[in-house]
Amino acid sequence: MTSIMVQGTASSAGKSLLVTGLCRIFAEDGHKVYPFKSQNMSSKMHITEEGYKMSTAQALQAMAAGIKPDPRMNPILLNPLTDMGSRVILLGEEKDQMEAVEYFEYKNELKPMIQNIYKEIESENDIVVIEGAGSPAEINLKENDIVNMGMAEMADSPVILVADIDRGGVFASLYGTVMLLEEKERDRIKGLVINKFRGDKTLLNPGIKMIEDMLNIPVIGTIPFTHFELVDEDTLADYDKICNENPQTDEELEEEFKKLSRVLRENLDMELIYSLVGM
Repeated sequence: MTSIMVQGTASSAGKSLLVTGLCRIFAEDGHKVYPFKSQNMSSKMHITEEGYKMSTAQALQAMAAGIKPDPRMNPILLNPLTDMGSRVILLGEEKDQMEAVEYFEYKNELKPMIQNIYKEIESENDIVVIEGAGSPAEINLKENDIVNMGMAEMADSPVILVADIDRGGVFASLYGTVMLLEEKERDRIKGLVINKFRGDKTLLNPGIKMIEDMLNIPVIGTIPFTHFELVDEDTLADYDKICNENPQTDEELEEEFKKLSRVLRENLDMELIYSLVGM
C-alpha cells in the first residue's frame, strides 16, 4: 500500500523502461506490484483479452510484474489523430475526439476518476509504480496537472527523476527541471537517475558530485546504455529493434525482463529505493 513515481526530464528519457524494471524487481522480491500511468499519449495501443484499449508501455510493465494488463493501469489514453487533436480513450473505451485546447479544459473533470481508480489499486497491492509523462517542468501545462507532480500529490508519492545523457545536456536537464518546479514539488524528488551512459563512469563522477551539491538530491543510479528488445511505445527509439516489427514469444520477453532487472540491480541504489517505499 505504497508507491514510487518515475518522472523524466523529457520524453524518451527512460521513464517507461525504469518503471518496467522496478515492476520486475519488486515482483522478483515477492511483492504484489502494479504499474500506473494516469494519462498517456501514444500512437500504439495494446488490446486486452477483454477488448479494452490501453498503452503498450503499461501492458509491458504489467507483464514484467507478472500480472495481466488492465485498463486501470492507464485510465486515460490519448491516441493522436492530427497535430491538434486526439481520440480520447477512458478505461479502455473510446469516448470522444478532442482538439488539444478542448481536452486541456476537459481533463480537470477526470481528476476524481483518477483518484478513485488509484485508491482502488493502492488498496489491492503492496507497491504501485507510477509513471509520469513528458516532463514535469512544462510550465505552460502545469495548471490542473493530472500526470506528473499533480499525480504525485494525489498519490503522496516520492519521485525519482530520470534524464538521458546520450542526447547530451544531462546536467542542464536535471538542474533546469528541478529548478522550474515549485518548492513543494522539488521536495518530492528523492533521487536522480542518469540513463543511457556510455564510457568510463569515473569521468562522470565530478559532474555527479556537483549536481548533487547544487540540488541537494542524490544521484541514485547511472544506467549504462544497453540494448533491450522491449517494444518502444512511439518512434523516439535509440536503435532498431526486431521486437518493434515482429511479435516476441513469452520466453523471449522473459529473458529481456531478467536482463533489465539485472542491469538495474547492478546500477541503482535499490536499498534507497526500498526505503522510499517504506520497506
